[in-house]
Amino acid sequence: MANINHEPSKYMLNLLHVLPPYEKKEDAVINCLVEVSKGSLNKYELITEAGVLKLDRVGYSSMSYPFTYGAIPQTWDLDNDPLDVEIIGVTEWLVPGSLVEARVIGVMKFVDGGETDDKIIAVLASDKRMDHITDVSQLGDYFQKETTYYWEHYKDLKKPGAGKVEGFFGPAEAMKIIDECAARYQQDYAPKVK
Repeated sequence: MANINHEPSKYMLNLLHVLPPYEKKEDAVINCLVEVSKGSLNKYELITEAGVLKLDRVGYSSMSYPFTYGAIPQTWDLDNDPLDVEIIGVTEWLVPGSLVEARVIGVMKFVDGGETDDKIIAVLASDKRMDHITDVSQLGDYFQKETTYYWEHYKDLKKPGAGKVEGFFGPAEAMKIIDECAARYQQDYAPKVK
């Protein structure tokens, strides 16, 4: 499990700024901080400055998250938040705030309210039931339909038409986006971290 390259401290570490994005890049394994577990209506979000979970909102409808959801440390997406990750195929509820290692299998390109808000798609690296899944295309058409429907309708009762899925792409494109977001973090956000 993630080795934190930090001296022991009496203060709580903000893992968004301490952990690297990748646990093992050559195997496409990333660090992921869980924010929302599959089946939840509550949208928790890690406060970037403090690293603690905040209830951002209760879902606007009865649509619950069809996947576990989280953030990749030391990344910064164009929506001014850490890069999001959907972890699919999770069989047991994961505790919000927990750290998991996930293996990248693709990306869903997404625009939310006019802002780029891409979603990395991954499986738990330690779940042997998912070893055979190496590319988002292996999840089938229904996964893409369900995921597209969720993202394009989850805000309909608040702001209809806010989200637009622009397609699903494989692990090479996902890794490219992670690398871009990691570089953006180092350039735009890391200088603010004390």
